[in-house]
Amino acid sequence: MSPTLEVVQAQVMSLSKEDRSRLLERLVASLDVDAEAEEEWEQLAAQREAELDSGAVVGLPLEEAMAQLRARFQG
Repeated sequence: MSPTLEVVQAQVMSLSKEDRSRLLERLVASLDVDAEAEEEWEQLAAQREAELDSGAVVGLPLEEAMAQLRARFQG
């Protein structure tokens, strides 16, 4: 283990359990990055935004969308 890593590890271990848990989640998320998938999501988001802006589709209020989902996926 490099000296820098040992210092960081000691600092991390001095954090609260909650902070270490949040840091762990962030570290795991940083390892799970799939650049191709992220680009596809960005393209889809841009497409959806353009559809909303052009009026090709109409958005739903969050409450209505959630009610529809709950009705569809009861359980």
